[in-house]
Amino acid sequence: MNPASEDRLLGEYRLKELVAENDVSRTWLAEQISVSRRVLVDELRADRPECREAFLADIRAKAGVDHPLVGSVYEAVDAADVCFFAHELLPGETLAEQVQAGKTLLPARLAHVLRRIAEAQLQHESLGQATSAMDVDAVHIDSHGVIRLKNLVIAGARDPVQSQGDAVRLGNSMVALIAAGKPGATRIQTVLSWMRGEGIDEPISWSQVRDFCMQVEHQLADPLSSLSPTQIDMFGRKKAPIGMIAGITAAGLLGIFILAFKMRPPTPTAPPRAELPAPVDIPAGKYPTPDGVEESFPAFRLASHETTIDEYDAFLQTLAVLAKSNGEHTFDHPKQPEKKISHEPDGWPALLALAKANGVIDGKPVTLDSPVVGIDWWDAAAYAEWKKGRLPTQEEWFAALNYQVKAPAAIVPGIWAPVATTSTDRTPAGLLGMAGSLAEWTAELESNPANPLGERHWVIIGGSYLKPGSNALTREWIDDRQLRRQDLGFRVLFEVK
Repeated sequence: MNPASEDRLLGEYRLKELVAENDVSRTWLAEQISVSRRVLVDELRADRPECREAFLADIRAKAGVDHPLVGSVYEAVDAADVCFFAHELLPGETLAEQVQAGKTLLPARLAHVLRRIAEAQLQHESLGQATSAMDVDAVHIDSHGVIRLKNLVIAGARDPVQSQGDAVRLGNSMVALIAAGKPGATRIQTVLSWMRGEGIDEPISWSQVRDFCMQVEHQLADPLSSLSPTQIDMFGRKKAPIGMIAGITAAGLLGIFILAFKMRPPTPTAPPRAELPAPVDIPAGKYPTPDGVEESFPAFRLASHETTIDEYDAFLQTLAVLAKSNGEHTFDHPKQPEKKISHEPDGWPALLALAKANGVIDGKPVTLDSPVVGIDWWDAAAYAEWKKGRLPTQEEWFAALNYQVKAPAAIVPGIWAPVATTSTDRTPAGLLGMAGSLAEWTAELESNPANPLGERHWVIIGGSYLKPGSNALTREWIDDRQLRRQDLGFRVLFEVK
């Protein structure tokens, strides 16, 4: 419709343009005056008072949605003369606008978008939330590639065929977005055809869509494609021979064709995951420090393992939720540089996709329980704050290392691998990965004993799987808290009150 101009106040919202209208309500582009924020306002039409209860019921249903991808409801007002609600103005273009403009997405990117849609739909299903029909006009992608979905939840019980209908619509509409001729295009076309119900005996589920798209992402992803040349060197990866690449591609295509031939997509099952060990209690007492003296410490608790991919993903999802109300910096360190605007690790989409698919990097298994890499000091500090803890000082880290240990240098270093209590890189108290796995950030500036009168620097402590000969006593002094490496992680300390 042609936007109509308006400039009136509705509560604390200044209405700017009429952007949509139906027989029950009008949707306005508006400004929330108190915070100078652009929002959308849906207003019940004055000539439809009999629809007020149903209108309010839909608002309550939308406000009950808690998913980082789905648009938020900010406020609802039910007064004698007005009835409206303000909600998030999602950034970027919709997929419908991209289709209309003739734009396409690379198959790996389209698989990621479709997987994220499936994840949101699965939450709606699990909670029994009814939704209005979904199509590509409900999917927004901003200039940074962030995906957001229009809040389509409505009052009432979920229709048993809602998911099937949404899958069919998207299966039809998203075909135009496939970048033809690019690697993976055939695989995405196959998934979309299953969503339309073609070549299968039973409707495909959103969990199957999610898992198939995850497989496609994994098959297409070069896990280092988003990393810098320096980071690639740290992984020690060499270019695969052309024959090997062709073989991998053929194997991926063969897998799709076999599934299509069977006429029914199977439901992949993830391997069982062991519960991660709890933090280790370090009692109060005197402990040696890295610089050869003894120091008294109060009791504290130290994470038994380095922060994992899954744990860090939960943190990023929390930030995504907070970002909807401009709270994404809630856990930032007070001195964090203004130019640092994200806590997403280097190479994160590829790493997370590999972890969810139980992939392999350089012969090393990667799962959600593998320690997270590619993070800097600011990321680690923000995560620790979110966990209601903090980074340990080098002295605290060393005190924990020495608890019940006679010879820390004798601990057998471990590789970068999923957290496992069977690791040889383990103290008697249960601390894992101190001698190997990843080197770790600590909390404070410290002097280098090789130059005690020199400038203090940030300390990275513990052994690294990429540095043969390093062990639990290894330390590095660096002056850049924005350093990110593929052998650098962290663990969290919790104070005992």
